[in-house]
Amino acid sequence: MAGGDMDPDLARSLFEEGATLVLMGVPEGTELGIDYKSWQVGPRFRGVKMIPPGLHFLHYSSVRVFPGGGGGETGPRMGLFISLRPREVLLGHWDPKEEDLDFSASREEEQVDRVRAGLRDLDPFLGPYPYDIMRKWVSLTDRLTLEVASALQPLSGRVCSFSDVEPELQLPHTKDRAAYNLPRNDTQCQSMREGLERLPRMKQRPGTEFRFSHIPKQTYPPGATPEQITQCSMDLSYALECLLESRYPQDPLHVLGELQFAFVCFLIGNVYEGFEHWKKLLALLCRSEAAMCTRRDLYLGLISVLYHQLGDIPPDFFVDIVSQNNFLTSTLQDFFQFATGPGVDATLRKRAEKFKAHLTKKFRWDFEKDPDDCAPVVVELPEGFALD
Repeated sequence: MAGGDMDPDLARSLFEEGATLVLMGVPEGTELGIDYKSWQVGPRFRGVKMIPPGLHFLHYSSVRVFPGGGGGETGPRMGLFISLRPREVLLGHWDPKEEDLDFSASREEEQVDRVRAGLRDLDPFLGPYPYDIMRKWVSLTDRLTLEVASALQPLSGRVCSFSDVEPELQLPHTKDRAAYNLPRNDTQCQSMREGLERLPRMKQRPGTEFRFSHIPKQTYPPGATPEQITQCSMDLSYALECLLESRYPQDPLHVLGELQFAFVCFLIGNVYEGFEHWKKLLALLCRSEAAMCTRRDLYLGLISVLYHQLGDIPPDFFVDIVSQNNFLTSTLQDFFQFATGPGVDATLRKRAEKFKAHLTKKFRWDFEKDPDDCAPVVVELPEGFALD
């Protein structure tokens, strides 16, 4: 592990003020990372030192090595958000049965004090925090607090790239299955459909579900007139206000922290559900025309958040993922159209125009052309076929 070139004064400051993550028993070969960087654990690894205080994302994947040295198998990525204080020592032990880190020892002051007293001896086995990625990490999470992250992540405290599921019905015995009129497993399937029907219906294991904000499916108020329904379908401000009032009544800007949380879970945690929620939340924000006139700070913040999210990853990242079905360009096209409309604050309008020019140059996206769903469709006729 290397922390990159670092200013000596900064190195001294981080050495004195930085937090330390002591991780005992992590198997050799485990993929482990903090924030934007990850490594393969070597035989001497005991943790990470000189960690800047604040919010971080610790992630790891267990590796099972096949007998005979014929390669190995990497497990799903697990992660958790942690907030570290200056000079804090966070102690974790690897649980081989769960293939997970257990931080319960951090609650025992005696153990932590003993580790703290031996930090000088542990120092050669601690890798320095990769300071070269710190600015990028802070720009991705500057709106995200531990309070918001804790409220959004699963009750289990773990962000997992694979959904942890279990059967809806626990029916191991044939007589139990018969009571529910389920097919026996020892008879041959007659069709693909029958085979699929035999598979048990699965549900997410309680405590492993994300607790994202509910994005209202009904975008108009109860008792709305047809005219209001049409208006609220084009301008999603009513739905946005419902979300902000129900989830973030004290500080509506925390919704930007949720947008960052979902993006980090996708980009670093490999959680596709994070990407799906990011898309829905972004569409809601970008298509709320009236809100842009009343919530200037929220939308100035949104531009800043998107600037870093879209600026820190390679352009080709969008080809298969973010640009699918032209989602991002069409959503941002609506945003730029609304953000330059009448009644929008001059600073916000100017910032939006500058951001639009930046994206056009960086990704060669064209925000001026008609959206795909409005474009005429060219139909190729078979040879010899003529229209009367």
